[in-house]
Amino acid sequence: MKNYFSSTFKLGILGGGQLGRMLLSETQKFDIYTCILDSSKEAPCAEICNEFYVGDLNNFEAVYNFGKKVDLLTIEIEHVNIEALFKLEKEGLTIYPQPRVLNIIQNKGTQKDFFTENNIPTAPYQKFATLVQLLKNTPPFPFVWKSAQFGYDGSGVKIVKNENDLKALPNTPCIVEKLIPFVKELAVIVSRNKNGDLKTYPVVEMEFHPEANQVEYVICPARISEEVSEKAIQIALDVAKHFKHVGLLAVEMFQTHNNTILVNEVAPRPHNSGHYSIEASYTNQFEQHLRSILNLPLGNTDSKVAGIMVNLVGEEGYTGNVVYKNLDKILQMNGVTPHLYGKKQTRPFRKMGHITVVNNNIHEARKIAEKVKNTIKVISK
Repeated sequence: MKNYFSSTFKLGILGGGQLGRMLLSETQKFDIYTCILDSSKEAPCAEICNEFYVGDLNNFEAVYNFGKKVDLLTIEIEHVNIEALFKLEKEGLTIYPQPRVLNIIQNKGTQKDFFTENNIPTAPYQKFATLVQLLKNTPPFPFVWKSAQFGYDGSGVKIVKNENDLKALPNTPCIVEKLIPFVKELAVIVSRNKNGDLKTYPVVEMEFHPEANQVEYVICPARISEEVSEKAIQIALDVAKHFKHVGLLAVEMFQTHNNTILVNEVAPRPHNSGHYSIEASYTNQFEQHLRSILNLPLGNTDSKVAGIMVNLVGEEGYTGNVVYKNLDKILQMNGVTPHLYGKKQTRPFRKMGHITVVNNNIHEARKIAEKVKNTIKVISK
């Protein structure tokens, strides 16, 4: 085994946001030297990695030059310059997830085509190069509009109900999906190392904020039947086997009224749906990502207890220097652990942190999570 620990080995991470910050907790645990590239000098990772570089993740030169400084390159966000990654890979740099995987996933149209080509169940869709093209061939309302690139956490996704909604859309390449009536939104995180070893985390369910289209709660285990759970895990494994990725793959899915499972989209990195694992699992998703990309034995993905993640986002009506109101009150509750992402400025719906609630009983955990959500507020001075 290569000596990654307490050595001269340098791990490069593209992106210095909260996912990178949580990944650094694990690199510090293993004493792995880390270098980070991010566009903001105030990124959450800036002060806690070994080397920090400021540069645009979509700029060829910035990504290429950064890649030349490290021994292995990974990501915490998939919106990066793919041409630079292909060139670095050609020159011998190990990059996980592989550039070919990122190339498919970066564009939602290409991603959906991949599902279709590999018989992975997904909602019916159409691709459009421009808004003009969409206006000429508008599907029946309502439908889901998604920007083909650079969408994340509710950004770049809209439910189009009428002509007015349609006219408000930006003129960008997009996909249009049939609006699926679903019972639950589920997710499964699959880890895979270079040897091809695969492990899945338990199925989680996600509850969304109705306006921001952001996850409010992630609940593990999902409150679904064993049959639905098995089906979701099998489909997630099928997706992973077709991608042959190295690292983590978060597979987001819909459970319909007749218990059909449809894949919504995938993310090739640690994911919001796995944050609960820091407190609730034997091996959290960030450690598992490291184990996967370094081709180490994969860890135990079982949960020790039930876990619920509560997303902590900026309150509407507040912009400026962040204040976490009532943080002391939630710290008095049993099984509650806050994670603050190191962002000094808040704005409405900006992700500022998350809180994990663990309990032996999932229903009790859900009650506490509701109390946490109603108590802590992210405001500004």
